[in-house]
Amino acid sequence: MAIVLGTNRYGKAEVRLVHVDRTTPVHVITDLNVTSQLIGDFADTHLTGANDKVIATDTQKNTIYALARRDGIGAIEEFGLRLARNYVGTYAYVTGARMEIEQYAWDRIQTADGPHDHSFTRGPATVRTTVVKKGTGASAATGDVGRASAATGDVGRASAATGDVGRASAATGDVGRASVATPGLNGDETVISGVSGLIVLKSTGSEFHGFPDVPYTSLVETDDRVMATSVTSRWVYNTLEVDFDSVFASVKAILLEQFAVVHSLSLQQTLFAMGRSVLEAHPQISEIRLSMPNLHHFVVDLGKWDLDNPNMVFYAADRPYGLIEAAVVRDDAPVPPGTWDGVAGFV
Repeated sequence: MAIVLGTNRYGKAEVRLVHVDRTTPVHVITDLNVTSQLIGDFADTHLTGANDKVIATDTQKNTIYALARRDGIGAIEEFGLRLARNYVGTYAYVTGARMEIEQYAWDRIQTADGPHDHSFTRGPATVRTTVVKKGTGASAATGDVGRASAATGDVGRASAATGDVGRASAATGDVGRASVATPGLNGDETVISGVSGLIVLKSTGSEFHGFPDVPYTSLVETDDRVMATSVTSRWVYNTLEVDFDSVFASVKAILLEQFAVVHSLSLQQTLFAMGRSVLEAHPQISEIRLSMPNLHHFVVDLGKWDLDNPNMVFYAADRPYGLIEAAVVRDDAPVPPGTWDGVAGFV
């Protein structure tokens, strides 16, 4: 029996980049967290320690900054594609690349004269995400490439950057497994966009009943409850001829509207309605995946003090919580095998 090197990849994780567009007096801030990974003919560095084909991870970090200065950012999907194409197109022994990007929102500070030209406040906890993969017959590694953050499908760990609530290791899954060997919907390029930390709540319009009363069941049926969740979602494009910014804004708006207007009999029902509406509105999206923890709000029993509680006072529990996850797909246009490889967790 021989012991051999398996799939592998390497790169620089979580490069923090803030780009200021000063083209006009009204500045534009783009705040990113970028992970760059390369795949290719890197057996020698593992087997013999020869590094003649290893583009240093520090070089990858500097490349991110240089391309941001040279070309600007644009949509994060476009920036990820430029980075991946740069590596694969420049170095013959780099046969694939994987870029994962988070974008954090900043809002203009409102003044008596209107939005300020160059002063900002940190925006909502919602994070825009993308995973861009480019490969020419290479497969990537299995392994933890660093901290699982909002972009990797972590619906739980609280941090200032993500605004996530509650820790959910089950949702993060494998931070590392990836393959860019399989031809995708766009040749050897795959773009998966997403959103995380989209925290929503409805104070009525939600029920949950009719579930099996099996042993150990204590949950009481209800026809009126608070329903809250922190949506993590990713969707895969079947074309690169996309206005990524406008589609992202539209998908986010659809997810929010469907959460609000659907009278929910279960979080699962709401999840499917959200995903279905996205696919109906956007033919350029082949599949959407959603992970939605049920952030429980329990009615507080105030009877001890002779007070009623007609669904007005709640205890917001951060754990344990239900975790609902599903993919919504087009049955006539399935995504190719390997499309979701390298995307941690269910989403």
